[in-house]
Amino acid sequence: MTTTKVTTPAILERLAKGEFLITDGATGTYLQMHGLEPGGCPEAFNLTHPEIVRQMAADYFAAGSDFVLTNSFGGNKFMLKKYGHGDKVREIDRAAAQLARAAAPAGRFVVGSVGPTGEFLEPLGSVSEREMYDAFATQIGALEDGGADAVDIETMTSIEEATLAVRAAKENTDLAVFATMVFDKGPRGLFTMMGVTPERAVRELTAAGADVVGTNCGNGIEVMIEIARRLKAATTGYVMVKSNAGIPSIIQGKIVYPETPDWMAERFKTLVDLGINAVGGCCGTGPGHIVALCKAVGRSR
Repeated sequence: MTTTKVTTPAILERLAKGEFLITDGATGTYLQMHGLEPGGCPEAFNLTHPEIVRQMAADYFAAGSDFVLTNSFGGNKFMLKKYGHGDKVREIDRAAAQLARAAAPAGRFVVGSVGPTGEFLEPLGSVSEREMYDAFATQIGALEDGGADAVDIETMTSIEEATLAVRAAKENTDLAVFATMVFDKGPRGLFTMMGVTPERAVRELTAAGADVVGTNCGNGIEVMIEIARRLKAATTGYVMVKSNAGIPSIIQGKIVYPETPDWMAERFKTLVDLGINAVGGCCGTGPGHIVALCKAVGRSR
């Protein structure tokens, strides 16, 4: 399977020219609609159902995405070990990037997805900084080997873990680095679960070397617009926002996200009008949401 990159100019060069980039929608939601069982390992699909993973990338590109994330969110050794795949980290992550690359048209990008390890650093937890750094370096290196153009360190709540992953990417690869955190809105305002404000996230992720900062997951798009305003006020750099399709509920035994493509479309446009540099969907969104986003901003697919 080829890993040749045909994307020029590079993704950061596109942003430097003032271009607005459209990302993809959810990975897990798509895979669940195509056979991933509850509690199953999404990343294992790279080896057992490569045709589905490749088609997912193709569907998002066809919907209008400038870049798609790889199916590697939980592709670190800690998460994969829980599914019995701890010895296949490089194989799974390399395949994730290769499959997306195989579906990428010329001029489109593949961005490696890197999620949390699910572990706490010492002294709160039992994992050393060195061990976690090495786990990220291994995963991100495999994504680069598979043909990724960039990496997205996403859905982070701990600034220590997020900055460690940014450093691992910057010090061990030539990839552009996106880094996004999850903020919750409570009585005291916007914080991650570990107490990080949007302003602190911007400051420390940028200092660690992130080329693009932002937020994903956790909220419907109206709260994401509020977070986006805070992020934009805190930096002159590039910002990405990937919103959930609202907060899910269980209806007749199924998880249902309330925000439809048409409902989200105008709010996607608000994010663009705010100057957000890359916009797309997270949990509950699919290719239809990306089609609606493209239409709302006047972008041909």
